[in-house]
Amino acid sequence: MNAAAVQKEALRQQMLLRALWADARPGVVAGWLRDAPARTTRGLQAYRANAGALAERALAAAYPTVVQLVGDESFAALARALWFAHPPLRGDIGLWGESLAGFIATAPQLADEPYLPDVARLDWALHRAEQAADRTAVAGLHLLAEADPEALRLHPADGTALLRSAHPVVSIWQAHRSQAEDRFAPVRQAFAAGRGENALVWRDGFVATLQSVDEDDARFMQALLDGRSLAQALEQAGAAFAFDRWLQQAVPLGWLAAVGTHPADRAART
Repeated sequence: MNAAAVQKEALRQQMLLRALWADARPGVVAGWLRDAPARTTRGLQAYRANAGALAERALAAAYPTVVQLVGDESFAALARALWFAHPPLRGDIGLWGESLAGFIATAPQLADEPYLPDVARLDWALHRAEQAADRTAVAGLHLLAEADPEALRLHPADGTALLRSAHPVVSIWQAHRSQAEDRFAPVRQAFAAGRGENALVWRDGFVATLQSVDEDDARFMQALLDGRSLAQALEQAGAAFAFDRWLQQAVPLGWLAAVGTHPADRAART
């Protein structure tokens, strides 16, 4: 298929998606469907009729904690509202829904739940981590003993993410998966103390997981995720940060993908 044909097919798919959420003018959509068989048009009508249900299922798969917090009925309404406010931009419905946290933050009816946007961000980070590439052995570890920290980059594994929140998002997430008799006690205690939490998300085998990390570790991880050098990350973490302890966790747990050198960085500092 040549470039022109690829572009035309991409436009056709875009118009089909727009027709699904009734966003495009009927005449424009009809033009792109002119050569489609009748069953395609009937199928499009069926999809449009079930668009709301599709939105609910797709979003619920990505945001299980938010579903539990707001309830099935409220979440269904939220999913349908998001579908029309921020419709999919690509054919893979599993990649749709990242804008939910921002949508919740501006929803007047959810203003009394200020922690909810960050819980949504955490759910989405876990959802994306489960779609990350398979874990491999950490490349370049020997460079830690050989190279100048100013020229080193520690590359987090695909799917690794950090959420720094003013709310106890890790405790909330864990409580909704606990079987303990008073599973929400840690959440109540955290809210009473006004304690926020930093959530580190990564893919552990085939499953996304998380843990709470302290401020030193959070600053260090954020620097790595921002592409800073090892020296810069250590400076950002602070004097109390223990790199050896962090590395002993990072390698076996799968936080780290590779260690690399950047000669250009070294040259720029000499």
